[in-house]
Amino acid sequence: MALNNPAFNNPAFQDSRGASTYPGGPAATQYAPPPAAEAAQLDGMYASPPAGARETGRMTVEDTVHKTLALFGVLVVTAVVGWLWTMAGVTPTNPNPSIAPWLIGALGGFVLAMVNIFKKQPSVPLIVAYAAFEGLFVGGISAFFEFIYPGIVFQATLATLSVVGVTLALFASGKIRASAKATKIFLIAMVGYLVFSLINVGLMLFNVPIAGGAFGLRSIEVMGIPLGVIIGLLVVVMAAYSLVLDFDQIQRGVRAGAPRKYAWVGAFGIMVTVVWLYVEILRILAILRGND
Repeated sequence: MALNNPAFNNPAFQDSRGASTYPGGPAATQYAPPPAAEAAQLDGMYASPPAGARETGRMTVEDTVHKTLALFGVLVVTAVVGWLWTMAGVTPTNPNPSIAPWLIGALGGFVLAMVNIFKKQPSVPLIVAYAAFEGLFVGGISAFFEFIYPGIVFQATLATLSVVGVTLALFASGKIRASAKATKIFLIAMVGYLVFSLINVGLMLFNVPIAGGAFGLRSIEVMGIPLGVIIGLLVVVMAAYSLVLDFDQIQRGVRAGAPRKYAWVGAFGIMVTVVWLYVEILRILAILRGND
């Protein structure tokens, strides 16, 4: 107890009248508890949840997840529109699905993707518009392939979700991380893949014999395996690493205290990669089904 502390008897802690001036001693000013209103306010502050992105104006993982889900919500809605539009003209006398929805969606999505990638400041309307066009593209191309190969969309969706889930789990556990060397290899592979794709499309447009088959050069077999399957599997690995880069970018943004609007950039990057992954898996399955 303070009253029995021997330090109080030390002259250094006594005034001219011999009263103790030791902190916390009998003559010291005692702590006065705050008024009830202030105490209740303090209790409320401590009990309230931590400040989120809205309160801090900073980018958070949770806010990025919410924005990503919102973009995929837009994509699903317009994908339904694209699907119905593609199948609207199919009749017993006209068994040909329309390719207009996914061509319009692909063109609009590509233009908006380029604008969003090179835009200095993120634009929410442009990012949402991109999600809408991508939904039209995904819905249209999915309906087209589903008409030819029933059940392929479910298979592609399940495979895409599996790759995304495994990649996210490995990244969260720290087993895979983005590195300068891996990113350099990824960029070189991306350039090579883009060059191959452009050449393949050009050969198909001009009906060059070497690019025979529904998938052009991808239909050529190498030791009995379609080239499109071999390239497709490599591209799936590339897309998985692209997801790692997306997750890493979001993590870096959160740690750096980036403004909240950059959560839209993270959500946009994830959508671009997931759509790319889905289309590539859809094409691999179509090539395999076509060879059955």
